[in-house]
Amino acid sequence: MSPAVIRRFVFLMFIAFALTGGTVMFYDSFFERPPGDYETERGSMYLGTQDYGDALENFDEALRVNPHHRGAHMGRISVLIATNRHDEAVAELKVLIDFLQTNLTEDDKTGLGVLAAAYANLGIVHDRNNRHELALKNYIEALKADAEAVEGPGIIDRILHEPSPPTIRKRAEYLYQELKKPKDQQVLRMPELDAKSRDHKP
Repeated sequence: MSPAVIRRFVFLMFIAFALTGGTVMFYDSFFERPPGDYETERGSMYLGTQDYGDALENFDEALRVNPHHRGAHMGRISVLIATNRHDEAVAELKVLIDFLQTNLTEDDKTGLGVLAAAYANLGIVHDRNNRHELALKNYIEALKADAEAVEGPGIIDRILHEPSPPTIRKRAEYLYQELKKPKDQQVLRMPELDAKSRDHKP
């Protein structure tokens, strides 16, 4: 067999392996994913562009095909918080927290992160509605569940947005110190800083 034929054979085999690998990756990405993942990702995209109606529609569809999809639940809650439907957000957060506490295992790191984010979001909603004692309680639960998950935005987000954005830990520490003071000396709301707080999304 001539060297040219061997080179052509090796080249064709390389292309075949590359195509096979790409096909497997494509299949795994789009067909082997948990039900509801695709709809949740679409919902997250709409959430990022503040198209809340479309976001909610996709999160609801994700929950229709997978009623226990954590990301879809968190997405729905983020829409409710963003549109100031706080009572609904509180109700859904409590249901999600109860479900996670009942079904989580100690080695479910993703689930613990979702639990921490749910507690953090519940604290944020209470905080925005002047229920600061409840907010502090939920911030503490968030840090106990998974402090790293609610530590705040990553380096890229800090560069693009606030250089030193508020975090759950910082807010909890601040509330703790203020709530120890006499009521007439407490400063529990700082509108300029409070407006920069961001809920934890799916």
